[in-house]
Amino acid sequence: MTQPAPAVPSASSVPSHSSSRAALTLGALGVVFGDIGTSPLYALQATLDPRYRLAATVTDLYGIVSLIFWLFVFVVTIKYVFIVMRCDNRGEGGSLALYALIHRELGERAPKRWLLVCALFATALFFADAMLTPAISVISAVEGLGVVSSAFKPWIVWIALAILTGLFAIQSRGTDKVGRLFGPVMLVYFAVIAAMGLYHIAQNPAVLAALNPLYMWTYFAAHPLFSFLSLGAIVYAITGTEALYADMGHFGRGPITTAWLTICVPALMLNYMGQAAMLLAHPEYIDNPFFHMVPANLVIPLLIIATLATIIASQAVISGAFSVTQQAIQLGFLPRLRILHTSSHARGQIYIPAINWALAVMVAVLVIGFRASAAMLPAYGLAVVGTMLITTFMQYVVVFRIWRGPKWRGVLGFVTFVTIDAALLASGLAKLFEGAWFPLLVGLVIFTLLTTWSTGRRLMREGLLADSLPLAVFIKSTAATVHRVRGTAVFLSASPEVLPAALLHNLKHNQVLHERIVLLTVQVEDVPQVDPAARATIHAEGHGFYRAILHYGFMEDPDIPRDLAAAETGTSFEPLHTSYFLSRQKLIASCAVPGMALWRERLFAWMLKVSESAMDFFKLPTGRVVELGSQLRI
Repeated sequence: MTQPAPAVPSASSVPSHSSSRAALTLGALGVVFGDIGTSPLYALQATLDPRYRLAATVTDLYGIVSLIFWLFVFVVTIKYVFIVMRCDNRGEGGSLALYALIHRELGERAPKRWLLVCALFATALFFADAMLTPAISVISAVEGLGVVSSAFKPWIVWIALAILTGLFAIQSRGTDKVGRLFGPVMLVYFAVIAAMGLYHIAQNPAVLAALNPLYMWTYFAAHPLFSFLSLGAIVYAITGTEALYADMGHFGRGPITTAWLTICVPALMLNYMGQAAMLLAHPEYIDNPFFHMVPANLVIPLLIIATLATIIASQAVISGAFSVTQQAIQLGFLPRLRILHTSSHARGQIYIPAINWALAVMVAVLVIGFRASAAMLPAYGLAVVGTMLITTFMQYVVVFRIWRGPKWRGVLGFVTFVTIDAALLASGLAKLFEGAWFPLLVGLVIFTLLTTWSTGRRLMREGLLADSLPLAVFIKSTAATVHRVRGTAVFLSASPEVLPAALLHNLKHNQVLHERIVLLTVQVEDVPQVDPAARATIHAEGHGFYRAILHYGFMEDPDIPRDLAAAETGTSFEPLHTSYFLSRQKLIASCAVPGMALWRERLFAWMLKVSESAMDFFKLPTGRVVELGSQLRI
């Protein structure tokens, strides 16, 4: 198999001092754990929904708390922290990074269709999650105003919309400066919810017995059907788990593990047990147990802290959407989009206007359409569990095919985690017509976009290659007889072995060739970053022709002029003497040519039309670019 260019060291592979590790741990609190950290606002409340016919009794409350604790143990800690986070792609995590890792390590031996389908559908579900998280998180915090006074209830939706609108409006400014406060704010938040829990546990220490797994069996034995259905609500306690894996590239495995085990788990469990202890004494607080945990005069300060935490959780998932979009573009699953860097020194601080405002519109639709966090939760749970189940299947490709550990251990883990994920998914599907349809619908739409773009690019590349001329044949038959002009011409080519259409069109219309011609291919590797020393490979083919390949990782931004100039070759790329030639195809959808369904071909043609120009995406100088168009049937 072809070996990728060397990758640079990742955050998780570089040794760090204790001070930097502490800083990374604090940073992880603000980015990785905002989502799962704010789950106490709604998880227990949603589980005690009257539809499940549960009550504030020892059997039900202890059973729910026990389930939450053991989900933390098996799903978050054992599965994600100890197994999934070891499946990093040179320090990066996430579904697409995991797919690239498997593809790189196994090559032709990697599973074909189902692995790609899993990776793309998990990515599609992530975008559904990115719509749901800001809507649910912020509105659940603002609903605390209803505890202060019922007069606020008609305004909750509009206050939440105002906060969310402001959040999306400031994305273009970046979060480099304000992001430094995320960790400290979340540390205060976790300290507050832990203190709230400790206060109520002190009133009823017997609630600590809820950690005993026997209470789970008592809970299911008391009412099997409704206990099973309630799993679809209990899963809200582990929403945001995928962020542990997806954000590895920013903080590394060690700091995320430390933050989870030493701060998040203790604080979350203390708060859940405190809510249970309080409800045993005051079952009338079942409507909003989180905000009833404090006296009336402290509800407003708690509301402010909780709202800040939910804004941070929303910001983290929005930034994650930008990062996943960048990966998808580089790996060839989305068209080129305008990507702006909001920080001159922090890698990964990007802003994608099209994604930002698409999310903003969908979040507003969710808030206005559902109007309450409880109404949105079924959709939220299904998006989370669907991604978790897909991750289980993909991670065990690594366990069985790459790590090759003891088979009995791999089978035991696979069966355990698939059983848990499948049970949670089945419970969530029971709410299909209560809102769980939303992530499925969004997932299918985005999955269609991802696969249409990927398939369309392949068909377009095949069509261009079928009509192209091998480079060696052209040099031998034509290059020596054509008039040459001074300067360097760089032609972007899908393949380094054949002539790009732009070169043939230029020769046809202008009857000349430059004295130096570089056929440039941009190749994205299955690693996050490529070593700059191995960025460019250039080979002389004779008669002034050169084949060049620029290697990039799927987390990097291509900059062709910069990287050609930095390449150590005998070819000059002086800006005033270098021209860049691009091919622009106008696609014609046709039933006569085998390919995709006609409606998908038209969709691909539209996506190609609205994609950002190669000139802007590759940072080519505007005054040195020539675009030559042609028509292509697919």
